[in-house]
Amino acid sequence: MDIRGTLGSAYRLVGDLQEGFALNQPLSAFAVAALGLLDEDDPAYALDVVSIIEATLEDPRPVLMAQQFAARGEAVAQMKADGLDYDERMDLLEDVTWPRPLADLLEEALERYRVHHPWVCAEDLSPKSVVREMYETAMTFGEYVGRYQLSRAEGILLRYLSDAYRALRQTVPLADRTEALDDVIEWLGEVVRQTDSSLVDEWEALVAPDRAAPDEVRPGTARLLSENPRALRIMVRQSMIRRVELLSRRAYAALAALDPGLTEAQWAAAGADYFAEYADVGTGPEARGPALFVVSEGPGEWAVAQILDDPEGDRDWRITARLDLAATDEAGELVLTTLGLAPA
Repeated sequence: MDIRGTLGSAYRLVGDLQEGFALNQPLSAFAVAALGLLDEDDPAYALDVVSIIEATLEDPRPVLMAQQFAARGEAVAQMKADGLDYDERMDLLEDVTWPRPLADLLEEALERYRVHHPWVCAEDLSPKSVVREMYETAMTFGEYVGRYQLSRAEGILLRYLSDAYRALRQTVPLADRTEALDDVIEWLGEVVRQTDSSLVDEWEALVAPDRAAPDEVRPGTARLLSENPRALRIMVRQSMIRRVELLSRRAYAALAALDPGLTEAQWAAAGADYFAEYADVGTGPEARGPALFVVSEGPGEWAVAQILDDPEGDRDWRITARLDLAATDEAGELVLTTLGLAPA
């Protein structure tokens, strides 16, 4: 059957729906309709789907306020650097808020949708970027809490991530799912499970009550990360992309703070060699793609390489690292050590 209602067109049928499919948010039906506005071939498709779903969820207000506070702080610093006076800065700050991906697209689409669905409340739409930001910046739950000083709102953040995970799994029809989107969903489920496994386990028990619980998952106890290789691989890939982004900004101190593998001086020296050869480092969709990420799985550890997307297309430089599986399982988060930045 097909539930995709439309933004002004007749209903049409799509393919099969997944087990546990549900439209349990006020704007879930609109979200399904809005998926038709996206191009599956767009490299940003998976994260744009996340943004559509996030826009229909209840706001985690403390998180959004923290994002806005951080954004305004960065904006003020840039305005001061640009020489703007106080009154000009205060006027411009009124327009600075938390990240709102696809806001214009979704607000316009909702107006068209409400022509045929006048009972839908426009105020229920709230574009935001929490899941998307965590994924794009490869932050762990703890790092995200630290970034925005959310120690008093950890429960609100965790519940929001759990709600987003359920909504992505339940609301997005199978016909609109891609491998990249499935990767995001798998990653998000593991983030929630590693933080509090009971949230995911209880929901999965409701969706499939007859399914036997995995032996390795115990109530309130997260399973070992190595027991979910797909999610672990995604986490490692995102962590390596984070290193690429920091390298692109020549943020050598931040790179050195990620792990004890290379010192700031070593990162700076290797970075200087790279930038003597190339003007910049790519960080776009192609740079993030699986073709530039290499993993060799060995007993007890993974050898990892992130190939750099240089402007000449040579792709001979790479960041190499080692993942300690036992230490990762014990810590409940990646124990990834950078080995070097050099041409292959």
